[in-house]
Amino acid sequence: MRIFSPALTASLVWALTLSACSPDQNWRDITLEGTSLKAQLPCKPDRTTRSVPLGGVPVDLHVVGCESGSAMVAVMTASLPAGTDASAVMAAWQKATLDNARVSQPLAAGQQQAWLRPGQLPLATSVRVQATGQRANGEPVQMDAVWGAVAEGERVRLLHAVVYDRNIAAELANTLFDGVKP
Repeated sequence: MRIFSPALTASLVWALTLSACSPDQNWRDITLEGTSLKAQLPCKPDRTTRSVPLGGVPVDLHVVGCESGSAMVAVMTASLPAGTDASAVMAAWQKATLDNARVSQPLAAGQQQAWLRPGQLPLATSVRVQATGQRANGEPVQMDAVWGAVAEGERVRLLHAVVYDRNIAAELANTLFDGVKP
């Protein structure tokens, strides 16, 4: 007795192939410019570098990001001058990000948790934040973001990865954050 016909088998194989190749998420490994940091992004990234003041410290901010479906994803790094208080600068970066997304502060206990990965510095400001804010046009937006730091000789490099979307798929954010490696 044959349970599957060749046409049904071919249809199942085709459906499984299509489900594994979502055009919204074509994960690729990237190296962050000027660093040994690696990340995975679900789409072909755009890259930019600009000088910005983070916590009053002028730094070159390296950004890679792209749109995956309706989500905006980005990974950013900044190397701090030797002797800079990395925790203070990272806290200021977090505040600026949350303010820009119009997230109400202070955050509730469940919106923030420690985010420490192998190779990262154990700073209290290394956190994951999940919150709802507003876009510039007033529409609600969810944000799932992480901040961390790695040592580079006598300097510290801060890193930040973020997903913005109407409804963030946990798998998208978790894969992005787990793919950031020193």
